[in-house]
Amino acid sequence: MTEQPTSIERPQPGADPAEARGAFLCAPEQSARHPVEPALPAQARADITPAGPGTATSRGKGEDGMGKEHPVGGPEHSQPATTEPDALRPRPAPDGIPAQPGADPERAPGGPERRTGRAVPSGRPMPMRRDGDRLRFVGAATRRIARGLDLDEIVMGLCRATVPTFSDAILVYLRDPLPVGDERPTGPVVLRLRRTDRIPDERDTDGVLLPAAFEPEPEPSVLADLSALTTELCEVRPGGALNEVLRGVRPVFADAPAARAALPELLGESGEGVVPGGQHAILAPLRGRRRVIGAALFLRRPDQPAFEADDLLVAAQLATHSALGIDKAVLYGREAYIADELQRTMLPETLPRPTGVRLASRYLPAAETARVGGDWYDAIPLPGSRVALVVGDVMGHSMTSAAIMGQLRTTAQTLAGLDLPPQEVLHHLDEQAQRLGTDRMATCLYAVYDPVTHRITIANAGHPPPVLLHLGGRAEVLRVPPGAPIGVGGVDFEAVELDAPAGATLLLYTDGLVESRLRDVWTGIEQLRERLAATARLTGPDHPPPLEALCDEVLDMLGPGDRDDDIALLAARFDGIAPSDVAYWTLEPERTAPGQARRLARRALARWDLEDLSDSVELLVSEVVTNAVRYASRPVTLRLLRTDVLRCEVGDDVPQLPRLRQARATDEGGRGLYLVNKLARRWGATRLSTGKVVWFELNR
Repeated sequence: MTEQPTSIERPQPGADPAEARGAFLCAPEQSARHPVEPALPAQARADITPAGPGTATSRGKGEDGMGKEHPVGGPEHSQPATTEPDALRPRPAPDGIPAQPGADPERAPGGPERRTGRAVPSGRPMPMRRDGDRLRFVGAATRRIARGLDLDEIVMGLCRATVPTFSDAILVYLRDPLPVGDERPTGPVVLRLRRTDRIPDERDTDGVLLPAAFEPEPEPSVLADLSALTTELCEVRPGGALNEVLRGVRPVFADAPAARAALPELLGESGEGVVPGGQHAILAPLRGRRRVIGAALFLRRPDQPAFEADDLLVAAQLATHSALGIDKAVLYGREAYIADELQRTMLPETLPRPTGVRLASRYLPAAETARVGGDWYDAIPLPGSRVALVVGDVMGHSMTSAAIMGQLRTTAQTLAGLDLPPQEVLHHLDEQAQRLGTDRMATCLYAVYDPVTHRITIANAGHPPPVLLHLGGRAEVLRVPPGAPIGVGGVDFEAVELDAPAGATLLLYTDGLVESRLRDVWTGIEQLRERLAATARLTGPDHPPPLEALCDEVLDMLGPGDRDDDIALLAARFDGIAPSDVAYWTLEPERTAPGQARRLARRALARWDLEDLSDSVELLVSEVVTNAVRYASRPVTLRLLRTDVLRCEVGDDVPQLPRLRQARATDEGGRGLYLVNKLARRWGATRLSTGKVVWFELNR
């Protein structure tokens, strides 16, 4: 039996071709009895280990993304681990630079290269000799590029996949700004240097120092600082050499006439010296779906083997996959931006600061990939220093759900402006949901807080009940009739009126906070109640917990696996208005009413030690009451509220709102609101179901 020398490609534990350390792995020991053909230093994926003679398996999730273990090279190339007669046939190597048999002295790092006879520096990547090598490298490199989701990850994947396996350095230029989809950019085409990668002077493999024989020898080179030698911005001139190369789409060697003329335009006059002579550089346009979006320049040191003609095909594949990935990343970024903007505009940008109540809110989407949903919250100031607190949840986590949520929120704001009772607001929301479609379902809780009476009126439409945290630390789930969800139709909603003592905190939330795959809604509500009580005990019985910190503490109760839905959270701390800070009168609609209103306001200000405001308050009260009794047929109400500001409210039974206008010189009237607008800090008018309220505020 005659022994024949064979060339067996055995998988070696090493590195991905996209990893820099893959070029420094040692070749396996060769047998002295059986010399083999010289080969490159063995390289293979780091997560592949030999599973038997001539086979290797991928541990963990395979490149196909299905989490299965396949023999290296795919199922179609798998070989049984047996000792059949053809077991010594060359087999496909793992993904990456092909694994080669034992190293020949001529081909060892630092020795001469067989085809050219030139010495190969230690630790430098060897050129790919066969088409199979290039195919496996392109497959591994494109998979690495495809892993990126955003622009930076894709560009970094291209750089890491090519340096140092394919080139010693790379420069990536992209259009600035990058075009999105089918939009046609206006203005000149500008390329910006996005990333520059090169082989570092000193490297190790994840903290493991390389043997001295394989450490790269430091050598001065223009590649040492590419970013400093090249320009950051480059304008592509119409009809210029760079424009012609980019329009040609195909990669070209740097020594080609077109490339020699285009490189100074791309790199600048000082960066032209970066490009080595001969075929040691490839300029590859990056073409997306519609247009060229940039260029990549692959560089090899002058002492390295030059690029071959087949390397142009490799560069073309890398450029194509990178450009398509960048196109998709830009589109994904635009979609994420639209989703974020839609959600942001659907929710309140800032919360109001109504009298007698402090507010805080939180919103969390279900996941980073689903940034829009149907959860919303709102706080709407109402006449009489009241405030409406709203929280709702539309079914689904899509753009449609967000759009429906926006319509329902707008409807709720409009209904609140009419000062309708909570149950009537939910009834009209139910009708609106039915007009939007038969499958438009939502839950909603609508509450109105009155800081003067220290009472709150709540109506519920299939929403989880609110939790009230008292000043002493006791937390209770309010007993509110659940009602049917909005969109069912044909159901009545019931409102209940409850005490809202000063210092208490009302927490409104959506079911994403208390319900998940791991717990039902009532278990979550009980956990929320216990968490609120425990937090309140930390601050003592006389001091409520800070509102913002309380919201953060509530969200901290979410554990792993509890984020199945969006979360909207609205917390209201009831401060109220003390009875001693309220003055209220009823005036008959007579000609003497303005004078009586001035006297009553003067007495109240004297009782509050606010005599400095008497002149302004008497003038403005007289003007507003005069306008009210001129048209009213029922008694007029006058109320003064002393908080951080002085607020005056005048109510009548006329629904028409007053309008500020400029009186003519010959007019006898029409100057009352002009005086109010000039002297008051703020003023406004709100229509009620029984008339209107005109109010103004003065700084104390």
